[in-house]
Amino acid sequence: MADSDTIIDRLLDRHGRTYCDELGIDIAKNTPSPLFRWLVAAILYSARISTDNATQAARALTDAGLTTADKMAAASWQDRVDVLTANGYKRFDESYSRNLGEAAETLREEYDGDLRKLREAADRDADEMRRRLKTFNGLGDVGADIFFREVQVAWPELHPFADKKALQTAAKLGLPKTAKGLAGRVGEADFPRLVAALVRTDLSKDEAALKG
Repeated sequence: MADSDTIIDRLLDRHGRTYCDELGIDIAKNTPSPLFRWLVAAILYSARISTDNATQAARALTDAGLTTADKMAAASWQDRVDVLTANGYKRFDESYSRNLGEAAETLREEYDGDLRKLREAADRDADEMRRRLKTFNGLGDVGADIFFREVQVAWPELHPFADKKALQTAAKLGLPKTAKGLAGRVGEADFPRLVAALVRTDLSKDEAALKG
């Protein structure tokens, strides 16, 4: 079995692309549109559907111009259904169209469409941010974990954050089993890439190749 440094290098080389990078979301800007697009993606990724389909749907919603809470809320239920149906969400299109519309309305009503205001209302406390995020339709603990995984680039008070799926994969690979332990093995800029790589490894089921 390869040593842990080699495994980390292989993880970053093979799977070290964040989902925000894949979606073209510049989350580090910490401005309303990228934050909203990542919230939408977190809702989609938490559905019982393939990650590829969720990525495709998130891209399609962006291509349709639904990149802010105002624009998502202004779109009709049918507009959202049409985008989701055409991009892998046929079984979930109606419910997720409703979830996305209601999440956008909640964000507008409670935080003027700006997730930075949710962060400040929570006094930058992770537990309070999670509680507030879970008030958005379609976003439970899994979705909040997904959101936290990559928003930590913009909200450093969350660093280091790794969800259960990433930590379980780390354990299988003989790596540290805690977010703090993993963060000690890479630079801060690479940590979200490492967490994404662990999640992608779990999806790809290629732990053996990484260890060999």
